[in-house]
Amino acid sequence: MTSVLSETISALRSFDTPTVCNVIELFDVRPRSSGYMNKSINACFPELPPMVGFASTATFRALSPPRDGDVYSSIDRQLESLADIAAPPVVIFQDLDAPSAAATFGEVMCTTYQAFGCSGLITSGTGRDLDQVRALKFPAFTGGTCCSHGACHILSVNVPVVVGGITVYPMDLLHGDCNGVTVIPAEIANEIPDVCTEFMEAEKIVLDYVRTSGPTASGFTEARVGMSEAIQKITERIRRP
Repeated sequence: MTSVLSETISALRSFDTPTVCNVIELFDVRPRSSGYMNKSINACFPELPPMVGFASTATFRALSPPRDGDVYSSIDRQLESLADIAAPPVVIFQDLDAPSAAATFGEVMCTTYQAFGCSGLITSGTGRDLDQVRALKFPAFTGGTCCSHGACHILSVNVPVVVGGITVYPMDLLHGDCNGVTVIPAEIANEIPDVCTEFMEAEKIVLDYVRTSGPTASGFTEARVGMSEAIQKITERIRRP
């Protein structure tokens, strides 16, 4: 597997998720309609900057208690597994209850994950304590909210999970912001930041034009062609044979 550089992780935080998605498309390494979460997953705190990290996956239930142990014992095993995840981890849960029976996370869990170096949390289920978690500035993405934790427990860790309509594997590189969450293919991850910068410069050709006084349809066409040509040059350079 391609090693994702620490400077890549830092640089990726400078770009919004739609720009990252646009750039991934240029590499043509996956279909355009795959690799990102659908509208069932939304940012709890859209004002926060982009979240970037490697998936620490888990499955979750809250409708009925575990057959043995207390409802919180399974989190100990999950925290131990974080040491094996490239920093920074993003905790991602598949809620196996359908529909979600209770909140996957609250203030205590998010405070704990943050203390263990996690950069965010995603769940296909629900969350609670949103005012307290917002104060932590800890990014969280959910399918909704619920006031109770029910009989919450973690069934398994570091297994493939299905969240937001896609399968996420342990150690997948995730990028999320107010627009949603995408998986960044590891084999192109180190190239993404520089190409994002180039892509945004290409978009500026049109943006700068339409922000001038008195733009015309013909002028817009000229600017759009210029943008397309710039993006095509980027594409030709980065595409794999």
